[in-house]
Amino acid sequence: MNSATFSLATLAPAVPEMALLAFVSVLLVGDLFVSERGRHVTFWFAVASLLGTAALAAQMVGSPTVVTFSGMFVADPLSQVLKVAALLAVAVTLVYGRVYLQLRDLLRGEFLSLTLFATLGMMVMISAHHFLTLYLGLEILALSLYAMVALQRESVRATEAAMKYFVLGALASGMLLYGMSMLYGATGSLDIARVATSLGTAGSSRTLAVFGLVFIVAGIAFKLGAVPFHMWVPDIYHGAATPATLLIGSAPKIAAFAFVLRLLAQALGGMGSDWQQMLAILAAASIGLGNLVAIAQTNLKRMLAYSTISHMGFLLLGILAGTDNGYGSAMFYVLTYVLMTLGAFGMILLLSRAGFEAEELEDLRGLNRHSRWYAFVMLVIVFSLAGIPPAVGFLAKLAVLQAAWEAGFGGLVVFAVLMSVVGAFYYLRLVKLMYMDEPAGEITIAPRRDMRVLLSANALAVLALGIVPAPLMDLCARAITASL
Repeated sequence: MNSATFSLATLAPAVPEMALLAFVSVLLVGDLFVSERGRHVTFWFAVASLLGTAALAAQMVGSPTVVTFSGMFVADPLSQVLKVAALLAVAVTLVYGRVYLQLRDLLRGEFLSLTLFATLGMMVMISAHHFLTLYLGLEILALSLYAMVALQRESVRATEAAMKYFVLGALASGMLLYGMSMLYGATGSLDIARVATSLGTAGSSRTLAVFGLVFIVAGIAFKLGAVPFHMWVPDIYHGAATPATLLIGSAPKIAAFAFVLRLLAQALGGMGSDWQQMLAILAAASIGLGNLVAIAQTNLKRMLAYSTISHMGFLLLGILAGTDNGYGSAMFYVLTYVLMTLGAFGMILLLSRAGFEAEELEDLRGLNRHSRWYAFVMLVIVFSLAGIPPAVGFLAKLAVLQAAWEAGFGGLVVFAVLMSVVGAFYYLRLVKLMYMDEPAGEITIAPRRDMRVLLSANALAVLALGIVPAPLMDLCARAITASL
């Protein structure tokens, strides 16, 4: 083996990943010696590990692109920005879920270590420069999430959700592997750059590559939760513990976005005309079904699940444009979507208490009469999810719609706008419940200071980015331009 493979220059781009792996190893050993009363020590160590790793990743932002580990791993502006965002999102998730996990005896080393391992999988996915690295990161993430959903052993609902997630996830992984094997047969390589080069030559097998593309797009659609591969989303959102649901619905979307870009934009960019048609169908079906079915939901977590499906449709609108503007708009969309999701599930966790899951729409009745501030926080989040200005969700949708329109998908854009109007109904229903209805029962809000501050900052960030979006938009555009 070449000793240069393990030189300092070769290892430097992967320092954040190595640091996080070291942290989770310390957490696994240290948790054995922590008493029940000292669980807060391992909790804050996990949060500090995420923040420390984020600081390491942030120091690399702006550095030139480096490909290392024999072409398996890349550190480029895209990965640098997305890693910081994913790490911060997971840290916020832990802070939001702390009290919930404590009250249900889930704040243990198992949950925390699985969270860190899942984050490590996201980071590997984001920096993958080879099909095998992509798949390795995906499986680290997926296996951690399967186990996390199943941690509530006494809950039949959680166990059922974990089984569905595992079986369907294994099916999607098999489809991805099969598609990658076909692309290997067509191009003779699994390296992203070499696959892109081979597809542009006459020597590659176009028919075999198209078949491989179909299976890859199907696997991607499952990971995003796009229709018709969405069946797992509402059951997992509803069945898992709310902090696990929040983790599944937020930071992994950032990794999935990077996964899509590495595969479609970088490796299969030469087949854009083929995958654009597939993504257009997935986007239309996701936006339509997600918004229509969400109207019939009475459970808030299931409603947010179908909302997620529709949002993934909008994300695909930016990607299918196939331009730097489209990719930059999609990146802006996924980052703001994660911010909105953190706020929405943060409010559910805020209203939950021992023996009570605040996951029904009725649980928001009369919230304004009990706490005007937290009603306002939820109002901002809901407006952003619905795409109503001045919240950032409006500009995020406008950006991807504009990119799709410029790429010639006018009919799809019109359909998406109409479905957004339909979707506004179930979001505004929440506003009506909070501000116009009498409380259906007791509303208890006793959050810790860290959660109060963070949730308030979350809502204000959603509002501020809607008013001053230029810095984040420019950052996304620069990262895409420098990386693709």
